[in-house]
Amino acid sequence: MSQTMTQRERLQRSNKEVWAEWTVDPNQNVATIPLEKLDPSHPDLFETNSVLPYFERLRKEDPVHYSEDNPQGPYWSITKFDDIMHVDTNHKIFSSDIRNGGIRLGGYVMEEEPDPATYLPMFIMEDPPKHDEQRKVVQPKFTPESLQALGVLIRERAGKILDDLPRNEEFNWVRTVSVELTGQMLATLFDIPQEDRHKLIHWSDTVERLSDPNYFESMEEGFQELWKCWEYFDGVWKERAAQSEPGSDLISMLVHGESTKNMPPNEYLGNMLLLIVGGNDTTRNSISGGVLALNEHPSEYKKLLENKDLIPNMVSEIIRWQSPVAHMCRTALEDTEIGGKKIKRHDKICMWYVSGNRDEDVIPRANEFLIDRPNARHHLSFGFGIHRCVGNRLGEMQLKIIWEEILKRFSRVEVVGEPKYLKSNFIRGITDLPVKVYD
Repeated sequence: MSQTMTQRERLQRSNKEVWAEWTVDPNQNVATIPLEKLDPSHPDLFETNSVLPYFERLRKEDPVHYSEDNPQGPYWSITKFDDIMHVDTNHKIFSSDIRNGGIRLGGYVMEEEPDPATYLPMFIMEDPPKHDEQRKVVQPKFTPESLQALGVLIRERAGKILDDLPRNEEFNWVRTVSVELTGQMLATLFDIPQEDRHKLIHWSDTVERLSDPNYFESMEEGFQELWKCWEYFDGVWKERAAQSEPGSDLISMLVHGESTKNMPPNEYLGNMLLLIVGGNDTTRNSISGGVLALNEHPSEYKKLLENKDLIPNMVSEIIRWQSPVAHMCRTALEDTEIGGKKIKRHDKICMWYVSGNRDEDVIPRANEFLIDRPNARHHLSFGFGIHRCVGNRLGEMQLKIIWEEILKRFSRVEVVGEPKYLKSNFIRGITDLPVKVYD
């Protein structure tokens, strides 16, 4: 495979063409792959849920590992908990800025005049001071006081969703429960009609499918679909800007925030997609991942049924276990060192949260799912430092409430078929989870 493509070349190339050049055998014994060829980033490894042995080997043999031969460009894999913490908490050395390549694999150093159709800045892909200024605009929505009011609404909606489930009949938990609860919450946070929540889920899914040839001929085509999100929210913006009194929803906050009120269209779209994906993908996949984990570990399910007070601790363990955001990237702003390896300025660095969350040097029995795990909140799934997930408490609250309501109604949620996983190395997602529920 040739060296890194430019951003323009990647956008215009057929997704099928790119995938044809970059192949992996998910069934290959990881131990037989030469270490220098080991690349855990291929989305097929996530779609087949076969990536964890790659990280296990890297943690043991090469925890700061260089990969070069792939269309995402060369990058360093950071696979140990403490090394990830070092990168995540040192924003002066490791940049998140989209112009430097952003926060995920496949990001490119921006051209001098990037195309605004595909250049979507968002505050998670900014460094201070702009990051801090824009984050502060939306942060009040996630204060304890705001969350307390939302909790009542979440419980009401969770109860309604669960009461409407078919008993003793197979259905897809992901679409019927996980997506429904998070979609309703997103519509509330934006103060848009509930019937439009499915558009939010569609745009969230589109972000993760830009490079998937089963959905889009090229990434450029996928971006065209994302601009429909801007068209929708441009109308919402104008409506909120015309109100005599500012609202308390996230759009109103952006409209009136000093650092956000004059955003160009591509930056507004970028920040909307950040809020949609952040509010949907992480929570919904933890809700689904929890059901799957409890079914795969029946002794833990029994433990839960015997002691419902374990729910808050279990929520943290589910989030660690699922690791719904598989990775975040940074770019080195200067020559530095990680784990004894020399990192050069402009090198791309990938923090594999999904790997660090299974680092047994920091988390005892990390490869076991334990709902009564001591210090369960000590995980990487929300990130650390200035970019720590702004909505992490809301996500935890939704998981806590849904499980409290599940246990009020059902003796068991049983997985009755094979789960299907998202073809993405960024969001560690579950797309289908066949279940039955029993009173």
